[in-house]
Amino acid sequence: MERVTITNKLTCLIVYPIFSGMDIKEHSKYWIDSAEHDLESAEILYASAKYVWCLFLVHIVIEKAIKAIFVLSNNNDTPPKIHNLVRLAQLSRLELTDEQIDLLDRINDFNLEARYPDYKFSFYKLCTEDFATEYFNKAKELFAWIKSRTI
Repeated sequence: MERVTITNKLTCLIVYPIFSGMDIKEHSKYWIDSAEHDLESAEILYASAKYVWCLFLVHIVIEKAIKAIFVLSNNNDTPPKIHNLVRLAQLSRLELTDEQIDLLDRINDFNLEARYPDYKFSFYKLCTEDFATEYFNKAKELFAWIKSRTI
């Protein structure tokens, strides 16, 4: 994918042509549609008892949903390429409860724990059906709440 990099002393912005022709609603919808697709995949992983990868994908779902909010609250800017959900929510000006912030912080862990070997084995042990069910359901509720703010 071709990209253009614009830099100055304060920022480095990568502009991807895929977003350049989109208006703000299309751009936000792009992120929500992508998140919904990934949520469907997470459902399949959950049903197959692949709990680690289901929760890893949950992180991506929530990240994309917050990026939809970022687009709306930042005049159609391309979201930053960061994965920290709490920081991304701050940059998106998403007003969250303390409970939602705690959940984002916990979901951040799924990104690291599923990806890196030194975390992975302990995460496999942690990801029982009960644990996965609890966090998958909480994440789906959070996704629905975030999505409702894009309409």
